[in-house]
Amino acid sequence: MRVKRKITRWPMLLVAVFTTALAVAFVLERLSLYIIAAYAVVSLVTFISYWLDKRKAQAGRWRIPEAHLQLLSLLGGWPGALLGQNYLRHKSKKRAFLTVFWLTVLVNLAGLSWLAGAWR
Repeated sequence: MRVKRKITRWPMLLVAVFTTALAVAFVLERLSLYIIAAYAVVSLVTFISYWLDKRKAQAGRWRIPEAHLQLLSLLGGWPGALLGQNYLRHKSKKRAFLTVFWLTVLVNLAGLSWLAGAWR
C-alpha cells in the first residue's frame, strides 16, 4: 500500500518571500530587472525539468541527470526546484540529493547577495 504524502505550504511561502525580496531589491535599485527575469525563466525551466524527469521515471525511460537538476538550482532555478519537489513529489526524499540541493541554494543566495551589493 502506497502512503500518499501531504503537500506542504512552506515551499510556496519561501518562494513568495524570496520573490518579495527580489522585488524590494529592484525597487531599491540593488538588482536589475534582468536578474529577476533570469530567476523567473530558470525557475520555470527547472520546474519543467523536474516534471519531465518524473514522467520519464514513471515510464522507465532515460532520466535527466541529477547533476543537471542541481546545476539549474545553482544557476537560480532553486525556487522552481523547491516547488517541483513539493508539488510533483519528485526528488523530495533522497537525502544526498537534498543535501546538495540546499547547498546550491546557499551558494546561489550568497552570489545574489554579493551581486546586490556590487550592483551599486
